[in-house]
Amino acid sequence: MNGVGGVEADGERHDPRPDAAKWFLSGDDDDRARYRDAIRRACDLVLDEFADEATPYSGAKPEELDDALARFEMLPHEGDGLVAALGRTEPVLRNSVGVSDPTCVAHLQCPPTIPALAAEVLLTATNQSMDSWDQSPAATQLERQFVDELCDLFGYENGDGVFTSGGTQSNFVGLLLARNRVLLEEYGVDVQQAGLPPEARDLRILCSADAHFTAKQAASHLGLGENAVVTVSTDDDRCLSMEAFDEAVSDLRERGKRPFAIVATAGTTDFGSIDPLGPLADRAAELDCWYHVDAAWGGALALSDDHADKLAGIEAADSVAVDFHKLFYQPISCGAVLVRDESAYDLIDRNAAYLNPERDDDAGVPNLVSKSVQTTRRFDALKPFVTMQALGREGLASMVEYTIDLADDAARLVEADPDLRLVHDSDLNVVVFRYVPETGRTGDTAGERRVADLNEAIRDSLLDDGEAVVARTTVDGETCLKLTLLNPRTTREDLRELLREISTRGTALETTTDDRYA
Repeated sequence: MNGVGGVEADGERHDPRPDAAKWFLSGDDDDRARYRDAIRRACDLVLDEFADEATPYSGAKPEELDDALARFEMLPHEGDGLVAALGRTEPVLRNSVGVSDPTCVAHLQCPPTIPALAAEVLLTATNQSMDSWDQSPAATQLERQFVDELCDLFGYENGDGVFTSGGTQSNFVGLLLARNRVLLEEYGVDVQQAGLPPEARDLRILCSADAHFTAKQAASHLGLGENAVVTVSTDDDRCLSMEAFDEAVSDLRERGKRPFAIVATAGTTDFGSIDPLGPLADRAAELDCWYHVDAAWGGALALSDDHADKLAGIEAADSVAVDFHKLFYQPISCGAVLVRDESAYDLIDRNAAYLNPERDDDAGVPNLVSKSVQTTRRFDALKPFVTMQALGREGLASMVEYTIDLADDAARLVEADPDLRLVHDSDLNVVVFRYVPETGRTGDTAGERRVADLNEAIRDSLLDDGEAVVARTTVDGETCLKLTLLNPRTTREDLRELLREISTRGTALETTTDDRYA
């Protein structure tokens, strides 16, 4: 039996720590050796089971994955070591989506750069928590300096910002600040303390009909309800129509509603469209609205001399959402929300005695929790920092430019195929199209259902066979296919072969749909 104070009954000292305590990184030689071995084994698994096997997907169905994983207890009573534990990840790695494969072209899910993957090793090992300075001193200073340069990139002279989990959180923060500002300045209500006043029922948010769903989601979370979001129709380029915007504002005023926030999109999910940022900035000033730009996708255009002008007007936004896990090529998750006026964060500031007491504020200690809706938060800024140091803005810009050119090439290939119809030609790196064989151009309801089923079937068969990961969406009621071309390793020839395969499969699948609609 152990004696008191770590002394055995026979007087010998013992180590009271549990045996499992050896599984932590420290300066001890044995701990260092275990860490090196663990990272090496993990690296080998990634290369052997993911990089080699996930190309771009195994084709496994949900029930097959369940069966493969059912062999393992998720919460075993006793563990049996690292080697066995890592070995059990093989079915996960083999059946993951190969995001670096040239034909993984469905979503805004980028292949991460190797420098960023190396940075993940650093940030997970150090495990800094970005809520208070004493938990992340150097990390806090790096994030602040990185944010300062981001603000410069987007034209903010007195801006500020904080890293987020991505566009959803960034858009929420932008609208949170907008709501708090209008209720404090116009109605004298501190929402943090008093909650929503009755006048909040008349608050309205304006955005494009093609804006991301998180505008409505944020309105719901903010207690305003999704009906507080007024969607404005788009023009022929799928950008917000200024004529329709002015009509919507006029209608709101007639009904006694207060438009308090405008959300512009720089890169809509389906079309990569960029709303008229400058004219919307003017309207925001005229209406005294908070102006938020969702640049989660298109924000990376600011890196490119060839494409930065597409973001003209973004410097007038009160807040901007930008994602690094899209066209900045960072591992998920990694985003930021920036504000034009650093004092905007006063609208959500709070103090906790154990984290960021007021005396820290008085002493100038930068506790970032006061700017975030998260408490514990990863040191994600390290990833784009390491990537920028390795590749520079020029290196990242070249990848952005290449993939936009690649999308142009893909659009031309679609137009050249008699069985494919281009639905939208984007300003960014996405192509929306349909498989429409000559026999499916009847225009009647049955014919349209048949074409819709064909497009669904093509997409499903490519995924089931592990040949390609292609997206599907609906445009004006029509089922479409979509290529989201974030991968700078994808070539024009890769796309030529993929589009040829889509046409070939469509032809082969026509018999099935012919029987169904006969």
